[in-house]
Amino acid sequence: MNITVHFKGQRIGPDEFHSRVMRSVAVLEAHGVGKSGGVGSPPDVVALMLTNSPEALELALAVRHLGAQWCPINWHFKAEEVSFILNNSGARWWVVHRPIWQALQLTAAQLPAGITVVCVDADGSPPAGGSPSWQVLRDAVLPSPTLAQPPRGAMFYTSGTTGQPKGIQRAASTPEQAEAGRQVSRTCMGLVPGMRALVNAPLYHSAPNGYSLMTALEGGNLWIEERFDAERTLQLIHEHRITHAYLVPTMYVRMLRLPEDVKVRYDLSSMRFVSSTGSPCPPAVKKAMIDWWGPVIYESYGASELGYMTLLTPQDALRKPGSAGRPLSGTRFEIRSKEGALQPPGQAGLIYAHNPAYSDFSYVGNDAARRKMDLGGLKTLGDVGYLDEDGFLFIVDRSADMVIRGGVNIYPAEIEACLQLMPGVVDCAVFGIPDEEFGEGLACAVQLRADWPAEKAVTAEVVQSYLRAHLASFKVPQVVSFHAELPREDTGKIFKRKLREPYWAGRERRI
Repeated sequence: MNITVHFKGQRIGPDEFHSRVMRSVAVLEAHGVGKSGGVGSPPDVVALMLTNSPEALELALAVRHLGAQWCPINWHFKAEEVSFILNNSGARWWVVHRPIWQALQLTAAQLPAGITVVCVDADGSPPAGGSPSWQVLRDAVLPSPTLAQPPRGAMFYTSGTTGQPKGIQRAASTPEQAEAGRQVSRTCMGLVPGMRALVNAPLYHSAPNGYSLMTALEGGNLWIEERFDAERTLQLIHEHRITHAYLVPTMYVRMLRLPEDVKVRYDLSSMRFVSSTGSPCPPAVKKAMIDWWGPVIYESYGASELGYMTLLTPQDALRKPGSAGRPLSGTRFEIRSKEGALQPPGQAGLIYAHNPAYSDFSYVGNDAARRKMDLGGLKTLGDVGYLDEDGFLFIVDRSADMVIRGGVNIYPAEIEACLQLMPGVVDCAVFGIPDEEFGEGLACAVQLRADWPAEKAVTAEVVQSYLRAHLASFKVPQVVSFHAELPREDTGKIFKRKLREPYWAGRERRI
């Protein structure tokens, strides 16, 4: 593992970082992680609720080494959301930054029975009576000599279409799949030995998590930033001659909005490959970035369940504006109507795909949802699109309700299930609307009880405050409207399309 990690002015060289990973393996192994899973049995799970840091990367690598699954948890989540994931995932260990742990104030009843809670501390010295310090445990042992087990990948939680997210439980990769997966990463992330890479997107998301992990395995230098800052990104590229980065369209927009006298201060000529996935990049934004940075902006269509499936080069982005790219070698695509009929080039339908580089998966406790997305070995996430005559994929809509805001998947059913418990609310609908900076925003249409007392007025601010108390802030709709009656289909289901259409009128894309 020939990686040098840079974080907040700290430099962790290859030998020290490898030692930290293998000492982490030793701690987890001593507590039984990786030993309980056998052929056909689910792997052990270690939940990680960590801000961007070297510990977040070293723990993911350690869990991967043991053939277990690491379960990244969004550190914006509130106690109820965290409790669900910890219990649903079957996590045996939970490693969390101490300030997050202290702010959550989870009760014993909210934690899984028998779970071990360990805290990452800024200085390695926990307060008296607190949970054990991860750094103290790690630094007290020798590196483990255990050989790496077949990797299973992370257990990301996704798709809350039933009101609760689903955990992705992946089978162990064969040696052939592990190597093929690394080759896909090299292609879609531009990975090369000796690269100088930057990641400043949250590592609890699948793409930046995988980006940092595969960069570590490939070798080179990795700068980990706690958070994204537009000018600091340019400064880091200039000062450290960064060659590679993972960025998302929202970051592009924020950098493009910097004043011209700020942008010209920095030499960006070292950049060779910018990887982006998770949300579509508007063609005008993509062209502006290529005009500024040169032909280094690459985009892929992928998902936590299915992995990377396409690649759009800068040259093809200019030739095929709006495309999500050409299918990767070995990846199968089919476009089918709702009735299952195969669609010809140019005709939109449900996107079905399969990349054999990734091992199969199911959802924790919900294999029926996994089977529902399958069609002859191909799988769909509900995205609607078409393949053109040259084989390029274009995504035009989503048949599912999922909203992607700044690269973050948000599932309206989870928000609706929460809001339906609010006093005075009869029913509600949450859906995506255009947002110039984040790609999509959230709107909520609310129907109140007809006899609700006037003195208990429910306003947009009241609705937002209620949701903010129960859900992470990024799930709170920016727009709240009130309706005497919500539009409904003949079946009684809310007609979300009628609510969405006025916001999207005149736009080519619906995402």
